[in-house]
Amino acid sequence: MYWYELMQLIRQFELKAEEMYKMAGKIRGFFHAYIGQEAIAAGCMTATRPEDPFITAYRDHGLALSKGVDPKACMAELYGKATGCAKGKGGSMHFFGVEHHFFGGHGIVGAQIGTAGGLAFAEQYKGTDNVVLCFFGDGASRQGILHETFNLAMLWKLPVVFICENNNYAMGTSVERTSNVTDIYTLADAYDMPGDKVDGMVPETVHDAVARAVKRAREKGGPTLLEMKTYRYKGHSISDPQKYRTKEEVEEYKGKDPITLVLHTIKENEFATDEEIKAIDDRIAAVVEETVKFAEESPWPGDDEVLKDVYKDANYPFIVD
Repeated sequence: MYWYELMQLIRQFELKAEEMYKMAGKIRGFFHAYIGQEAIAAGCMTATRPEDPFITAYRDHGLALSKGVDPKACMAELYGKATGCAKGKGGSMHFFGVEHHFFGGHGIVGAQIGTAGGLAFAEQYKGTDNVVLCFFGDGASRQGILHETFNLAMLWKLPVVFICENNNYAMGTSVERTSNVTDIYTLADAYDMPGDKVDGMVPETVHDAVARAVKRAREKGGPTLLEMKTYRYKGHSISDPQKYRTKEEVEEYKGKDPITLVLHTIKENEFATDEEIKAIDDRIAAVVEETVKFAEESPWPGDDEVLKDVYKDANYPFIVD
């Protein structure tokens, strides 16, 4: 039931946010929905601990909600309000929640991969057994930083799981048109890194694959690359006309809707009654409506916030002869 509730929260939040975006002046800037990829977030959550850091790209709303970032703060961030999870300064692409071990939300394609290596090095250096989960798209797998990070992650056996959310398209360009290697998980072979392809539309398979990789990392076995085969039902961003794919293709993948599949499993195994499922749906609907009310009533950031949070203020000790 946890998977269903979490996936519904993500789905309904995204749908409501899209609705607010289309209302003039409510949400501005870029907006990348996670609709269709919810099973990845759900499976990863049950295979990890709350203190395991997550870091991702700009399609970040779903993972932020999964890690426990307040839905109200998420919606307020989309509105650019001071009560947002990044004080209204990050917007859709730069959600953040340090207290929930969620480290973004990064707008530069592939940048989070190198940062994930740094996070994993920090956990190793501090002597924890925490494992970093690094999410990136199929387009980012063609960035040079991926190979540099893979090399050092294997050399130092860093506790990180690299997760490629392969939704078939880098913006509007298919994997087949941009890479000779279409099975992205095989990129791990060049570094003797374990790699695997996973059905990213089913939380059970996601959970099992991530649990194995996390166990290996906690036992100092180093990193793993997991290619999650998934699909986004919306465009790359909200302004995407999606002319690069057919309506028939989208409909075919909707037959694999992860929420529908989970709901079928719940009903088939009688894990919950129709009344219990409706109660979950009603509760989520109320939560999502409250996010809009909160965002609408929240204040804008003050002018004095413009230069804050740009640099970290610190006093560094220097050795003087």
